[in-house]
Amino acid sequence: QSSADGDPDAYDAFIKGIDTVIMGWNTYHQVAFELSPKTWVYSGLTTYVITRRNLLPKDEISFTAKSPGELVRELRQEPGKGIWICGGAQIVRSLIEEDLIDRFHISVIPTLLGDGIRLFGKQEKEIKLKLIKTKSCNGITELIYERRLQQE
Repeated sequence: QSSADGDPDAYDAFIKGIDTVIMGWNTYHQVAFELSPKTWVYSGLTTYVITRRNLLPKDEISFTAKSPGELVRELRQEPGKGIWICGGAQIVRSLIEEDLIDRFHISVIPTLLGDGIRLFGKQEKEIKLKLIKTKSCNGITELIYERRLQQE
């Protein structure tokens, strides 16, 4: 998500409910060294980068070797706002397997690919979702889903 998608209000509304960002090393490296090397784009948020690299923390950025599930469970015990799993298919997949994701924001960008990678990889179990909101701007459609409860 970014304000570059043509709808800064949607991003601003989303980010107001977030105080923590979790990402993997590849996403961190892409953001910090390729997309925005001069300014940390998630300033004001606490960022955790899941990596095996032994790195010292930076302003608002901590590096951890904890599993995604362990980190999320610990963060849920602390007061705060929402946690954004910003990037890393392996991180998302492991959190899906542990049933630790409450809401999915999926943006559909109208491009037909000849080949690709599954959005979340192969899943062992089916997770039922309910659509709670859709929004379109500049040809991109955002779909927001929550997990469906057993009785729904």
